[in-house]
Amino acid sequence: MGTWSGEPFGNDVAADFAWELDEGKRWNVVKDALREALRSKEPLDADTACIAIAAAEVVAHGLGRPTQSDAYTESVEGFVSRARKPSSRLVRAAERAVAIATSPDGELAELWAEGDALEWHDANTRLLSALARE
Repeated sequence: MGTWSGEPFGNDVAADFAWELDEGKRWNVVKDALREALRSKEPLDADTACIAIAAAEVVAHGLGRPTQSDAYTESVEGFVSRARKPSSRLVRAAERAVAIATSPDGELAELWAEGDALEWHDANTRLLSALARE
């Protein structure tokens, strides 16, 4: 997995996920990504965790509280302009999915432990904070 930052869309997997939003008008793609993380019985693999975090960032954008706004989130911004505001249920699912995706037992946390874990931790803390402010 190519990674250039600890931000939600700072890796190849999340950037690819953003392309799935290009023509969307409904939250189904985001819901599906969050659901996959929430239904897992095992610690998440890195790709599933990256997608869950990216999906949660889409929810934060939908709330008007993005933690990342740059060239990597242009598809997200387009999607949010076409979609309705996310439901409170979706917001709660995003919060839970980030908690699962960032679990110390997960593969993504292990990979970040080899790099700048503080950058990744700070980005996820900002994301959880953006989601929590209802």
